[in-house]
Amino acid sequence: MNRTLANGIRWLIVLTMPFFLGFLTIRLFVAGAHYYVVYEYGKDDFPADLAGVPEFTRQQLGLQPLTQGEREELAMVAVDYLQRREPAEEVIYLLEEQRLPGSGQPLYNDDELSHMVDVKHVTDAIGRLTWLAAVIVLGGLGLLLWRPETRSLAFTAIMQGGVSTTVILLFIALFIILAWSIFFVQFHELLFPPGTWTFAYSDSLIRLFPEKFWFDFGVLLSLTALGLGIVTGVAGYLLRRVIAGVP
Repeated sequence: MNRTLANGIRWLIVLTMPFFLGFLTIRLFVAGAHYYVVYEYGKDDFPADLAGVPEFTRQQLGLQPLTQGEREELAMVAVDYLQRREPAEEVIYLLEEQRLPGSGQPLYNDDELSHMVDVKHVTDAIGRLTWLAAVIVLGGLGLLLWRPETRSLAFTAIMQGGVSTTVILLFIALFIILAWSIFFVQFHELLFPPGTWTFAYSDSLIRLFPEKFWFDFGVLLSLTALGLGIVTGVAGYLLRRVIAGVP
């Protein structure tokens, strides 16, 4: 293989690796979201229902606090919706059919349902991008590993891809921990149309998934991807040293 082409493949792997490991982590978290909901709702400091809603607003809207069990059960339906393979428009009925416990009122209003359609569009797109990144990374590594003379470049790509992932995810993790409010706003502004993702404390999306739910999710997700980056970088370094004999 031409050395210039081999180096081009190496850099393509290095640049794609953070997206691959990051998107893969997101997909794994979505696939295991039921466990995360149980974990988060089981915390002693998880916000009670209607936290932040003034008493007069509760009376005006006729809101009654939901039990943790009721909230968890309703949240699981949202998880089921996101995990379905069908397009958002075909499975949004799962959320449209939900009702507030003890009343016949819809659980979600039209704005909330519209946002959940957008959310599934994003998660589905991340799933497709994960496959694309996997093809680039694994396919590129396969090409470099195929020939003995380029195997050291494959191991170098793994190491450098792990390092680049570690640096990027370390920044993101610190951004989340130290400036959560800014990160939360910028993240939503980047992915969703302006004005479509903000809701009142009395809306069901906030009642079921308060801000702490997403803060903990962001920290756990970024640290997991960071860990994958570190493991990948160390693995690439060891492969270079042990197999390729590169110092």
